[in-house]
Order: sequence, then structure tokens, then C-alpha cells
Amino acid sequence: MDKNGISAKARRIFALLRKEFFQIMRDPSSIAIGIVMPVMLILLFGYGLSLDVKNVPIAIVLEDPSPAGTELAAGFRLSPYFNAQLITSMPEAQELMSERAVDGIVRIRPDFARHLNLGDAQVQLLVYGADANRARIIQAYVQGAVGQWTARRIASGQAVPIGPVGLETRVWFNEANDSHYFLVPGLIVLVMTLIGAFLTTMVVAREWERGTIEALFATPVSPDEFLIGKTLPYFAMGMIGFVLCALAAEFLFDIPLRGSIWVLTATSMLYLLISLAIGLLISSTVKSQFVASQLTIVITFLPAMMLSGFMFDLRSLPTAVRLITYALPARYFVTLLQTIFLAGDVWAIILPNAAILLGMAIGLLLLTRFATRKTLA
Repeated sequence: MDKNGISAKARRIFALLRKEFFQIMRDPSSIAIGIVMPVMLILLFGYGLSLDVKNVPIAIVLEDPSPAGTELAAGFRLSPYFNAQLITSMPEAQELMSERAVDGIVRIRPDFARHLNLGDAQVQLLVYGADANRARIIQAYVQGAVGQWTARRIASGQAVPIGPVGLETRVWFNEANDSHYFLVPGLIVLVMTLIGAFLTTMVVAREWERGTIEALFATPVSPDEFLIGKTLPYFAMGMIGFVLCALAAEFLFDIPLRGSIWVLTATSMLYLLISLAIGLLISSTVKSQFVASQLTIVITFLPAMMLSGFMFDLRSLPTAVRLITYALPARYFVTLLQTIFLAGDVWAIILPNAAILLGMAIGLLLLTRFATRKTLA
């Protein structure tokens, strides 16, 4: 090929490259998928995925004010693994754990010093066991703290017990220490997120791509009728999915339902409305099914899986990422599911989280109605 042919070929390639560059600049969705989404995924998995257990909130019930008991309690309060608060009443500590304010209770009984001298001292540990893996790690941490306290006594030449200090452990809400108790309720969040947000996000975008939206605009259908017609079928599908998940949790995985089925159903309906509203809002704003589906995965499904407390406790995350989770409806729904299934109707947890979901549902539905009105106009 002569130089003129090579030059003409290069010009054609350059022209095509220039055309595609301008096409990318005119279509922000390409930039969102090619640049923004990878950055979000890196940040989400890099900072959001954490299996470490740090700053475990525990209550220290010091019923023995002896020097040995006080020193042991101080060891927990100074440990970097615990965020310990000193409590003098066991009922108060149990109430804190029922409300999920603490994940464990370390009880130093009134006769601790006497049994320490006899060599058969016991420290009682109550663990919030919904997350079986976290409960085992907390138990190991407490055992390590007691062992370090014993080592310090030996190093300082203090009286050493004839035998090691034992740890008497009880696991709350998950006596079998089964990880299914923690994971299966959280799966309901993922199922309802997929049905609610992912399916509805295609609704209006599909109408735009097929060109049928113009014909729909020409009819007397009002925006409210449009939204109701697009929402109710998927709401019904979502509730069917919820029923199937609840039945599977009860009869296939033997997950106890200690709370009210009506409270569980009502809170699930609130979350489903939020998912439907998010899907319709994305679908009304983005007129491409592909882009709408990708946005839905990043905005709803991945956060519901990674940043909701479904896979691990959120208190192990960095502070900045943990603050972001407060804007995610899945966070509150996971808390509600795990509480209602495993702990029962603990209203101190149910009412605040349900109120937040209700506010989110109303706000998102109003925003969707506004966006649809603009579209129809």
C-alpha cells in the first residue's frame, strides 16, 4: 500500500475515532458505565467489605467491687477491641442487649474474688448471637482479654488462682450458633430489592425504547393512574416473593419467627414500596433499559448486599462508609427482619426503623410522582 493509501486509511480511522468520542460525550450513560461504575465498585468493595470485628460494644456488669474484679473490668474498658460501658445492674444490661445497644454482656459476679482464691472463678458472657460468626469472634476476644488479665497478674507477682478463670458463655437469639439465623432473614432484602427495583426499573424505559410511550401519552390516562397501573402488578409479585421467603425461612431452614407476622408483613410492604419507587424513578429518568438496569444494580442491589448489615455488622466499617449506610433503606429493613425473626417485637428497635422506612417511602413516591408528571407534560 502506497503512502497516499496509508494516509487515507489513517484519516478514516481518525474520523471514526472522532465520531465515537463525540458520541460518548453526548451520551453520559457511557461515561457512567465505563468510568463512574468501576470507581463506585472499587470503593464499595474496598471499603464496604469488611469481615473484621472492631470496637465491639459490650456492657460490663461489675457486681464484685474487689480489686481483682475492678482490675478485670478495667482491662475490658482499656482494650482496643471493645467499646465497654460499666453497668451495675444485670436487668439494665439485658435491656441494652435486647435493644441491640450492646453485642455482649460480661458479668463479674459478687463472689468472683472468693472463687478466684479457690481457683474456680467464672466470668459469665452473654452474646448477641444472631450473627454466629461475630458471636464466636466476640467470645474469642473476651477469652483473650481474660487471659491477658491473668498474664498481667502473674507478671506483677500478684496472687494467681489455682486454676484458670473460666468463661461461662450463653448465646442469645441463636442458641444453635447457626449462621442461617443471620443470613436467611437478610436474603429477604435481596429478593425484594430485585423484584421491586430491578423489575420496575425496566417499565417506563421499555416504553420509551419501543416508542409506545407516545401512544400512552395520547390517552386520557393521568400520571396517578399511570403509576398505579405500573406499580400494583410488581407489588403483588414482591409480596408473593416475600411469602415464599418467609415460608422457606420457617420450614426449610428452621429460622424461628419470634415476633408478630403482621409487623413483619407491614414493614416488608414499606420496604417494597421504597424499592418500587426507586425503580420507577430511575425508569422515568433514564430512557435506556440497559443503563437503567446498571444504575439499579449499583444504587439498590449492591448496597443492599454490602452495606445493609446483611453480610456483616456495620460497626466494623470505616466511619465515612458507615455514615453513608444511614441513607440506605436496606439498612433499616435488615435490622427489622433480624429483630422480628430472632428477638421478637422489640419496639425500641421496630418503631424508629419503621418510621424511617415510612418517611423514605412517602418521599420517594412523591418524587416519582413529580418526575412522572414532568415526563407526561
